[in-house]
Amino acid sequence: VAEIVFGLSRAGVPVLGHVGLTPQTASQLGGYRLQGRHPEEAERILKGAMALEEAGAYGVVLEMVPKGLAKEITERLSIHTVGIGAGSHTDAQILVFHDVVGLYGEFKPRFVKRYLEGERLFLEALSQYVREVREGVFPGEEHSF
Repeated sequence: VAEIVFGLSRAGVPVLGHVGLTPQTASQLGGYRLQGRHPEEAERILKGAMALEEAGAYGVVLEMVPKGLAKEITERLSIHTVGIGAGSHTDAQILVFHDVVGLYGEFKPRFVKRYLEGERLFLEALSQYVREVREGVFPGEEHSF
């Protein structure tokens, strides 16, 4: 990966790296679980982040890693770190929009804080729409040409 990042950044393409849990390799890493819990995993993640910096990445996403490891990586790198499930010691935070607004129903990763129960609101709105269509309330005159 570092060779690709090097080539892209040398060509002027900004690259944001990603270490820890990467959804595209989750099945190879044992599923959606915390990465870097064991010393050898933590060392691999740290070295990966350092290699991304050396290759020219402008920042790195730290996903589902222990907060202590995220803090160490943030302190050792001169590029930005962005945490998702990595504690509060990164330079920035990110969450998946669908998680923030609660569109996944019962599924909620431990590191997610929901700010809205969106699935419930969407279902209520869609139920009202179906009911109004069936009852002939929608579309009304104001919705017609």
